This record gives sequence, structure tokens and C-alpha cells, in this order.
Amino acid sequence: MTTTTHETHLRRTLGLGSVTLFGLAYMAPMIVLGTFGVIAAATAGATPMAYLVATVAMAFTANSYGLLSRRFPVAGSAYTYAREAIDGRVGFLVGWAVLLDYLFLPMVIWLIGASYLQSAFPGVPVWVWIVAFIAVTTGLNVIGIKVADKVNLVLMAFQILVLVIFVALCVGHVAGSGGGLLTASPFANADTSVGMVGAGAAIACYSFLGFDAITTLTEEARNPQHTIPRAIMLVALVGGLIFVIVTYVTTLVHPGGVFEHEDTAASDIALTIGGNLFVAVFLAGFIVTQFASGIAAQASAARLMFAMGRDGVLPRRVFSRLADRFSTPWVAIIVSGVVGLGGLFLSVSTSTSFINFGAFLAFTAVNVSVIVLWFRKGREGNWLRHIVAPAIGAAVTIYLFTQLDSHALIIGSVWLVIGIVILAFLSRGFRRQPPEQSFDE
Repeated sequence: MTTTTHETHLRRTLGLGSVTLFGLAYMAPMIVLGTFGVIAAATAGATPMAYLVATVAMAFTANSYGLLSRRFPVAGSAYTYAREAIDGRVGFLVGWAVLLDYLFLPMVIWLIGASYLQSAFPGVPVWVWIVAFIAVTTGLNVIGIKVADKVNLVLMAFQILVLVIFVALCVGHVAGSGGGLLTASPFANADTSVGMVGAGAAIACYSFLGFDAITTLTEEARNPQHTIPRAIMLVALVGGLIFVIVTYVTTLVHPGGVFEHEDTAASDIALTIGGNLFVAVFLAGFIVTQFASGIAAQASAARLMFAMGRDGVLPRRVFSRLADRFSTPWVAIIVSGVVGLGGLFLSVSTSTSFINFGAFLAFTAVNVSVIVLWFRKGREGNWLRHIVAPAIGAAVTIYLFTQLDSHALIIGSVWLVIGIVILAFLSRGFRRQPPEQSFDE
């Protein structure tokens, strides 16, 4: 494959609809059913309330991402924002932390998809499915974001169709059994508490990972100062609405938080409302969900590495390279695929235990960046959006950070220490800013 080290800008081909679709595909709306049993158990049956709280919390952070993406319309996401608003050294550490999330999230997605397929086809080894996921997804992303965008449109359409059928079957089941469709019990009941809803909301926020990934497409979006902020808020709110509606009707079918198997609760409910035929459709929907989400996750990981490589904080000759024909960061895409092979040696529970460390750290840093920038730039803009909303967003994400399990905190902290050592080398004992490159566009 021929490459160039001269072209350092990605091509602007994506409109509001495509960018919003990308974020929704990354979030993978059907994953709400994959985590339904776990959150229902944590909240004693108040899953919709947990998602409502999480949606409000993410809206504050989405506001901060939107403000910063308008001011800094380049790829890089939280890494770029913290670097520009606070300090290059802080930006590097934020980028390094979020790289933990971005690098390994595709691996988790492919591993979950492979696990579902292996359970449906036990005669095929799980490694075959993992390699197949990686090969196809990597190929689509190397060819270009426009091709991946078209594939995502088809996959998202099928995914939404399965969700619509699931909701309709739930409504039909409840109505057929004489139950009420309008009740407050899924949001508040005698068995739940504020603390339980808070714990459930911390888990529910995992489903929102992806709305922030839209910012990595800033250099490929048309009119990014308007497209990116709108898409970020749209994805957070539309995703939250989908999550609340789906969990509401699912809770009507199975109230409370007691299940025979929490991890497969949604599959059992699918069998109850639609029989074996719908279970097969449900499984197909899950596989499509994982594939579409994998495309978006790998694209975002590659663009973060591209931005850091272009700045020189990762090896520039490696990560800033674009393919001549497709103008995509092909080396970074392939690196993401290679990291995904780690799924051959890890379990789902192990691999998911640490990816949210970087996500919540990034959310906090983005909210703080808005506040710092407001004071540094002469207090421009509405103080409610630039001070109050980011402060609330930071407080919420810090709380969510404290809800991570000990494995996530330990692994994340070790990763962060490695980043500090690298930063010390790049900045010559923290005395200088790490490498940085400015671009006019």
C-alpha cells in the first residue's frame, strides 16, 4: 500500500446525519438489552430511572464537548481539548488515559460478538469469529469512512428494526396479559433507593460511550463548527430516549431485579415475548450491533492515534501516515486491529473492567477544560453553559469514576503511571511542553 507523509488533513465528506449515525452506531443501541439484567438487579427494577439519570448527566458533558468542538475543529477529542484549553502536558495525559478506552473498546466489542456467535455455533472456535470481525472491520475502515458510513446505515437500520419489534412485542405481551402500560413503578418502587439508582446510573453511563467519539471525526465533517456540536447532543439525547423507552417496556414484562441469569436476562425475555423465531432474530440483531459498533470504535481509536502521532507524542512516522488512495490513517487502523487480537486471550469480564477508566477521566477533563478556557479567554460566552453546566458535568463524572471497580482503578492507574513516565521523557522532566504541531484548517 502506498502512503504519504505530506498530507496531514482528512477529507471532509460527512454531514450531520452521517456523523449522528456514526455516534449512534458506536453507542450500539441494542447493547441496552445486553446490560438490562445487570442494571435491573442493581436498581431493584428501576432500570429506566437509571437511564434517565444517566441521560441527564451525559447531556451536561455533551454540552462541553459541543462547545470545545466548535472552538477546536480538529481530530483528537478530549486529548486536543485538554491540550489547548489547559496545558500540553495535561492534554497528553488525558489522551494517554482515553487511549486505554479507545484502544481496547473495539477488542471488547469484537469479543462479545464472537462469544454470541460461538454460543450459537459451538462447532466453530471463538478465535475464528474474532479474526473475522477484525479482518472485515479493518478492511472497511482502511477503504474509508464514507464506505464505513454506508455500511453503518444498513446495519443501524436492521438494529433499530429489531429494537422496534422487541418493543412492540413487549407492549403486546403486557396488554395481552392484562397489565397496565402506563405506570411509575419502573422509575420508582418500594424496593429501590436513591443510592441504588445512582449505582445503576453509573453502569448505564457505559452505554453512552461513543457520543464523545464523534469529535474524532471533526476533520472529516462538513461545516464542523455546527455539525459536530449538534451531532454530539443529538446522539446523547436520542440514545438516552431509546434506552429509557426500551428498558421501560422490558421492565413491564419482567418487573423487579431478580433473574435466573442476569447476563442473559434480555434473551430470556425475548423468548417469553416472541418465541424461538424471535430469539433467532434477536441474536442476529446483537451480532449486527457488535459489528456496527466495532466499525465506529476502531475508526475513532485510529483517529485519536493519528492526532497524537501528528503532534509527535506518538511516533509521527508511524501514526501520522495516511493512505494515498483512501486518505485514511491506515497504520493506526491496523494497530487497532492487532490490539483486538488480544481478545483471543481475554474474557469479556476481564477486558471490560478497565476501559471505562479512560472514558470517565476524559469526560471530567473536557468539563474542566470548558471552565478553564472561559476564564483564560476573557470570560466569553454564557456563564451558565461555560461554568454551571460543565461544573455539574464534572461533578457527575467524578462520582461515576468513584463507582468503578477495583480492577478498573488498578489497571487504569498503572496505565496512567506509564503515561507519566513517557511524558517525563518527552517533556524533559516536565520542564517543556510535549511535541505539538499546529494546523491552519
